[in-house]
This record gives sequence, C-alpha cells and structure tokens, in this order.
Amino acid sequence: MFKSSALSNSATRTLLGALTATALFSVSSLSNAALFNKNLPTDPDAQLSVGVNVLAVNSAYDLEDSTDVLVLPGVFYDNNRIYARGAQAGAYIINDGTNQLAAYAQLAGSEFDPDDANGALQGLDKRKASAAAGLSYQRRTPIGAFRVQYATDILDNSGGNTARLSYLAKITKNKLTVYPSVGFEYHDNDYNQYYYGVSDTESTKTGVAAYTANSSLNPYINISANYDFNERFAGFFNQSLSYLPNEQYDSPMVDSRTDSTTTLGLLYKF
Repeated sequence: MFKSSALSNSATRTLLGALTATALFSVSSLSNAALFNKNLPTDPDAQLSVGVNVLAVNSAYDLEDSTDVLVLPGVFYDNNRIYARGAQAGAYIINDGTNQLAAYAQLAGSEFDPDDANGALQGLDKRKASAAAGLSYQRRTPIGAFRVQYATDILDNSGGNTARLSYLAKITKNKLTVYPSVGFEYHDNDYNQYYYGVSDTESTKTGVAAYTANSSLNPYINISANYDFNERFAGFFNQSLSYLPNEQYDSPMVDSRTDSTTTLGLLYKF
C-alpha cells in the first residue's frame, strides 16, 4: 500500500534525493520564510555528544557465526534545525514543538558476506549495506509520539523503498532516560529481493533454491536508554528486535525469525 503507481522506483529515488538535499543544505536560508515563523528558535546551547559504540548484531541469515561485533562512532546533536542521532542525520523542515517534518539520511539495509555463510550459501553474491534518504513526520501527543517515515536506497544497492510507522515514549527518572518504541516497517519487493532473494543464476551456480521475495511488513520493538554519569560523560544503551515475516523467513538465506542489535556506548558531552 506504500507503492505509488504514478512514480517508478528510480523517479521516487530522484524525488526523495532532491527533497532531502534541499532540506539538508538549505534549512538555514529557509528559516526566515513564512513556513518557519512558528518554529522553535535555533538552540544556541544545544549540546554535542560524541562517543564510541559497541554493537552486537545478531543476523537472521544462515551464518557460521550469527553474531557480529562492530565498533562505530556515535554522534548526538539537536539544535531544533539540524540533528544527528547515531547513524541518522537530518534537517527539520517544520519543528514547532508538536509537529516535526524532517528530511534525513541514514545507514540502511543488511549485509550478507558469503564467506561467513553456511554450506552452499557461500557461493551466493554479496549483499551490501547501503544508505537511505527520505522524509519523516512526527507528532507529539500527551500519550507519546507517533512517527511515519518513508525512505529510498540512494546508493541503489537494492533500489528499494522502506516505510516505518512508530509509537515512541519517553520515561525519565533522575539521571536515567528511557525511550521505548514499537511499530511496523514496510520493505518493498526490490528491497527484499536484493537482501533475501536468490536469482536463477545464483541457484544454477550453487544449487541453492531460487527464491523471489515479495514486499513485507515487519513488526519491531526498540528500547534506548541514556544515563548521565556526570556533566560530561553519559552511557548509552539500545536494543532493537525485528520479526521476519514469511516473505523474508522463507528465503533459503535465512535461518532465524529475528534480527536484533544490542548497542553499548560511552558519550562525551561538549
């Protein structure tokens, strides 16, 4: 239901790329326009937090070792005009405290390295992680926030589009802040075919059954937490869990119903 019959995937990527670039590089000049008269002012005291994150990624792929440990930098910043949250960065088009419309870019997709796979899967082609850009709208309410996002693969690894509908909450107690969220993520045919499909050529070469993947709707849950040790240092934790529906789970590349990532980080606040 998220596909547009009027726009091809390439046209969608071009349009979203243009919108994202316009917002990311022109927000400062647009801030004087009438659209921004009711927006929150730029926060001159916005705090930049930089640190290091250790991620334990548990992949649903059929791998010799399904857990991959990564060490990545982490950046958090939000001055009511631009923001950075881990692997996502964006610019607000509208931000009045209740409504937020933003253009963003982020790391996206899975990664499948056949050298780490089991059996005949070692003969399949590599699937690369990618970058996505899109638009996000969030509305804050007395019971929490609701967010809808739509993004496309701007590196054209999968050429796919994704959408996400989320409910987000915030719980604060002393130095601890917890952000639980739950929702659904939509992956279109192109996305799923790249990351979970097996082509006829791959099947002939490896003996792995050919598989054509359809679009899917994945339920997910995510919990983030931030603990302020003092004025300069904070600890960060994130746990994400995504459930694979049959469109992905039936792939011969998969042996688990879930993808999950656990992140531990240490941040320094400037």
